[in-house]
Amino acid sequence: MSYREAAEAWIAQDPDDETRAELTALLDDEKALEARFASRLTFGTAGLRGELGAGPGRMNRVLVAQAAAGFAAWLLARGGRQSVVIGYDGRKNSKIFAQDTAEIMQGAGVAATLFDRALPTPVLAFAVRHLSASAGVMVTASHNPAADNGYKVYLGGFDGGSQIVSPADAQIEAAILATAPVSELLRSTDYSLAAEEVVSAYVSQTAALRTTTDPAPRFVYTAMHGVGWQTAKAVFAAAGLGSPDLVAEQIEPDPTFPTVAFPNPEEEGALDLSLALAKQVGAELVVANDPDADRLAIAVPVDGGWRRLSGNEVGSLLGWRAALRLDHEDETHTGHANRRTLAASLVSSPALKEIARKFNLDYVETLTGFKWISRVGGLAYGYEEALGYLVDPTKVRDKDGISAAVDFLSLAAELKAAGTSFAEHQAAFDDKFGAYASAQISIRVTDLAAIGATMDRLRADPPSSLGEDAVASIDDFIDGFASFPASNILRLWIGTTARVIVRPSGTEPKLKVYIDAWSRSGSAAERRAAAEAQVAALDAAMRTLVS
Repeated sequence: MSYREAAEAWIAQDPDDETRAELTALLDDEKALEARFASRLTFGTAGLRGELGAGPGRMNRVLVAQAAAGFAAWLLARGGRQSVVIGYDGRKNSKIFAQDTAEIMQGAGVAATLFDRALPTPVLAFAVRHLSASAGVMVTASHNPAADNGYKVYLGGFDGGSQIVSPADAQIEAAILATAPVSELLRSTDYSLAAEEVVSAYVSQTAALRTTTDPAPRFVYTAMHGVGWQTAKAVFAAAGLGSPDLVAEQIEPDPTFPTVAFPNPEEEGALDLSLALAKQVGAELVVANDPDADRLAIAVPVDGGWRRLSGNEVGSLLGWRAALRLDHEDETHTGHANRRTLAASLVSSPALKEIARKFNLDYVETLTGFKWISRVGGLAYGYEEALGYLVDPTKVRDKDGISAAVDFLSLAAELKAAGTSFAEHQAAFDDKFGAYASAQISIRVTDLAAIGATMDRLRADPPSSLGEDAVASIDDFIDGFASFPASNILRLWIGTTARVIVRPSGTEPKLKVYIDAWSRSGSAAERRAAAEAQVAALDAAMRTLVS
């Protein structure tokens, strides 16, 4: 079938006026049709994610309808009563994608429940467990560029509300490819709307994470043009954390994300408005969620200015809190013996492993992504360096930027009450566990082949040194490594004090380099200086190597 014939067949089943018109205008443009039909979006790190537009290589109503029908067929093949809860964020087409999913799922015989408004991803992940649903679907592209949307899938029951993993992803993909034309799919509007009680339960359980009565510091909050604020507002109020100063330009959902180049708190400049407001009002902390509120960014005052804490810094501090909570539960005999594990992705700082060792807790390292972290047995706390934290795994099995905000604000309140600064608290951490420093290099590409070429080059000609540091050994995960499945990852060990990991991003067209160094010799200040100096040297060397 030619690209034109494929486009004409697509137009015939497409219920969307906009994408039908897009393809109709391109029927004589072979190159444009090839870009849309040469490949197909497939289930990856978080279900489907890609640029909005017509054709199987884009996110659109046809692709979403096929995904819903295929997922429904896969669920029904497992036997018994199957149910799904569906949520969506504020991006373009999120609501209609969610409605299409509800109608097609219900029409296929899967009992569907749809949220009646845009809500954070953690609320949907919570609802899968709270409603004992067989599955969940969240329509979101999280922190991706404005032109993108996505389709994140969760499984209940034995999977506990975690995201899909292999082999379910490949099985669902096969079921999608076997679906009938979209125009022939049965639809039903008899799906249910989620009761407000679901959101209320999420709010009350999240607010309960705050255990201190110390007044919270004055803080600035931004939703990054996403859907986090209304839920976060209710949680902050219920937790007694007060009302933050709001970045008004970013507080309401806006699918165009007009004030940021990329709606990701990690990106350069994304927190500029927040920091300006913090300086203006004299705030003591900046709290930022990404557009679907599953990530958390924190900035703290330092030397008359502001500094955004890295995901590893926040993750380590919250990990210390989690270990202290478990220690307290042991002392008061209120703990759960089956929740004794701290977990992090392999690209996250080794600091959490040291925390676990010091507190005699189990530690598990996983592949990148919360679909792996959330499945760790006995999980008490998990995080990944990309601003994702899971502080209450009995409630939700995915990263949760609102729960993490409550935990971090509680820490800030305790430090303020004790007259301790974040710098002093970090020094105490360095003294107890060692100083850990990290850096990340992200190289965004327009041609995905460039990422593969760089990985191939590093394998063919691996470096023997990085700057003045010798490379002691290299772990290649391409055919599997230790207990890890095959993954396109290289890990370089630099003596016993540093490591470098190189991998393609799973959700964006980026090559990512993760650099970590640590020191446990000397005073806290000396440890910090040594770790940061080694990271800086390795950063410079890696930029030269992969540029």
